[in-house]
Amino acid sequence: MSDVLLTGDRNGVRTLTLNRPERRNALDAQLWVELADALRTAKRDRELRALVLTGAGGAFCSGADIGTGEEIHPRYKLDRLTDVALALHELAVPTVAKVTGIAVGAGWNLALGCDLVVATPESRFCQIFSKRGLSVDLGGSWLLPKLVGLQQAKRLVLLADMIEADEAHRLGLVTWVKAADEIDAFVDELSGRLAAGPPFALAQSKALLNDGANSTLREALANEARAQPGNFATADSREAYAAFAAKRDAEFSGSWALYAAESEEER
Repeated sequence: MSDVLLTGDRNGVRTLTLNRPERRNALDAQLWVELADALRTAKRDRELRALVLTGAGGAFCSGADIGTGEEIHPRYKLDRLTDVALALHELAVPTVAKVTGIAVGAGWNLALGCDLVVATPESRFCQIFSKRGLSVDLGGSWLLPKLVGLQQAKRLVLLADMIEADEAHRLGLVTWVKAADEIDAFVDELSGRLAAGPPFALAQSKALLNDGANSTLREALANEARAQPGNFATADSREAYAAFAAKRDAEFSGSWALYAAESEEER
């Protein structure tokens, strides 16, 4: 992996940093491919418990880099975006976007594709596509109506206004706004809390919420009924009850409790 995408692991949390600060972390062909590969690698990593996505040099991401020409069909370029959007959405572990500076166009939708978004008061956001003669992409047409409703989604996309972090927070597009000198510590604590949670149960809940956005109540209840027995079969379920009884914090491992039960029977 080159230096356009930095990867750091700590205590079950992986941080992916878009590292093209000279272009405000605009995504070029190489970065699109490396980001998709990194997200697919994260999906296969059973030790991973949470993922943070951020940008270097005081910006999150200024969108797709349209300043570099490529002599390929535009559809192939869009396939790279599709790969990233799906890999991020399908990642089982909780994801956090740490946004400093701007998040524009595909860069904003990249942040919205994460489960939680933390920004600074100086952060600014724009669905800039119409100002470039383009239509919305990287899942914005799916994400925005679900997050803010159809009318506000149309306002943000059709007018392409730049909005401040406070407005994004009021609209539900940012989960927390933290001062620039506090955001690193806050995201570290937040990702640590997610990493300490029961991994299988969190993955189940994330998938249920994603699916529930497009389900009837009957379908959602049926999905929940299918998911819950899997949680009962983990060591985490037993640990949670034991910790509650002992009035201590639970220590979750994500392990499958039936293996332990079978071993006891063999003895």
